[in-house]
Amino acid sequence: MLLLRNALILDGTGSPPYRGSMLVSQGRIVSIGDLPIPSDADQLDLHGMALSPGFIDLHSHSDLKVLENRREKSDQGITTEVVGNCGFSPYPCGSHAALLADQNEGILNGPTSWPGAAAYLAQARRDSRLVHIESLVGHGALRTAISGPDASSPEPLHLDSLEAALDTALSEGAIGLSTGLMYAPGSQAPFAELEALCHIVARHNKLYTTHMRSYSWQLIEALEEQIELARRTGCRLQISHLQAVGRDNWPKQQHALALIEQAHAEGIDIAFDCYPYLAGSTVLTQLLPQATLKDGLPGLLTLLRDPTTRARLEQTLQHETAQRWDDIFISSLTTPANRSLIGQHLQTIAEARRCSPPAAVIDLLLEESGKVNIVAFNQSESNLHALLTHPLSSIITDGFYVAERPHPRLAGAFPTFLGEFVRRRNCLSLAAAIHKITAAPASRLGLKDRGNLTPGSIADLTIFDPATIGTTATFESPSLPPHGVHLVIKGQFLLPKSSSLLDNRGILPSGSPLAHARVTHRTTPETPGELHYER
Repeated sequence: MLLLRNALILDGTGSPPYRGSMLVSQGRIVSIGDLPIPSDADQLDLHGMALSPGFIDLHSHSDLKVLENRREKSDQGITTEVVGNCGFSPYPCGSHAALLADQNEGILNGPTSWPGAAAYLAQARRDSRLVHIESLVGHGALRTAISGPDASSPEPLHLDSLEAALDTALSEGAIGLSTGLMYAPGSQAPFAELEALCHIVARHNKLYTTHMRSYSWQLIEALEEQIELARRTGCRLQISHLQAVGRDNWPKQQHALALIEQAHAEGIDIAFDCYPYLAGSTVLTQLLPQATLKDGLPGLLTLLRDPTTRARLEQTLQHETAQRWDDIFISSLTTPANRSLIGQHLQTIAEARRCSPPAAVIDLLLEESGKVNIVAFNQSESNLHALLTHPLSSIITDGFYVAERPHPRLAGAFPTFLGEFVRRRNCLSLAAAIHKITAAPASRLGLKDRGNLTPGSIADLTIFDPATIGTTATFESPSLPPHGVHLVIKGQFLLPKSSSLLDNRGILPSGSPLAHARVTHRTTPETPGELHYER
């Protein structure tokens, strides 16, 4: 047993914090409050630091990286990640494993796929020691599994097969369905297809999350489509990374929030998530009409080499790109010759090449075989504040890995939220903020034993200092680790921020912000810095 005493307890409900202790045994919470000290328990004096449920990242793209036990998420205090977002999941692959892996490469940053949800979840939950994994099944993956290279065709798909594949994935443990309606192949899906699939999600009482068809010029129409799906099918609807993209579209966000509030008042089970940054991140091909990707990247490159098609696409980019060209910079590409472009804005690149920004976009896609990642500044400060503080919002990282310069949200989203927006800007109370990253997402996912501090719940816990939590990760240096998160407990595992936090006996040194913690033994050498607590 382990007694965590002298803590500032934030239970995840949004109730005010209080001083108390918590007793943990065999990976679960035994009791909480003003507790006596059991004679057979080891003790950890938290000296007034905050003790909360482990943070839950409702929207992540770490599907493959969790298998490598990368620490970007656990160092933030995250103990549960939801992968399979935006229509991308590494399953089911059907007989098209290589094709699915290729389609996922730009977002999932890896070449692996699995036959189904059961196989993926079994491996992820076996190999991921730092976070608990829940997975949505991606609509794009379903289309590819059924139709292979024809998945992006505007022709009707085999809907019965698509429905059966979704039903199987949900039965095997997928926590819901995600769509990526701005990405091929999901972008070709008609309303009727989405409606049929959402009926199945509703029957399973699971979650439907959506990267909508537009967050810019057609933001309102895209949101109305998703609300109508929920209205007709009764599915539980989660709008992914809500925002109004581009200065001309910023006024639309207030209307979008009003539509969500109205739907919620109607009784539709709707909520949304957002990340605490003005900029987002995606692939450069996202700027193009997704119909150009109906034959995959090889087909796209063929189109871009055709002078007539290229001229038409340059015009489309010039008139339909919502952001300014100096709002978008390159975060990753593949060829050594273009490495100097990482961190440069498209406007700057175009000026250096003495061409228009749309021409620079197409040239880069041709030079890099279509594999370019970008960071784009999308939002206004006032709009971001409205999203982060809205009662129906949860906070996410939306983080994904790239070869060169990832978005800093990958390593710093939750400390940024708690440090910059809660402590420094005082946008909302600490208790309300913790609710948005613990109990609120747990409720959306239907997780009963995570995201709260109640006896019997799994002891996924985050111990942090509200006065110092934050990050130094920036767009120029995005991988710098956060500070102020001192210890994460995942069931029976203690996960210090770094292995140097504990000495070779598994004891926190006297100079640590925490007092002495003792554990019985380290785990295997392959998991440095992890400590298995058994008593």
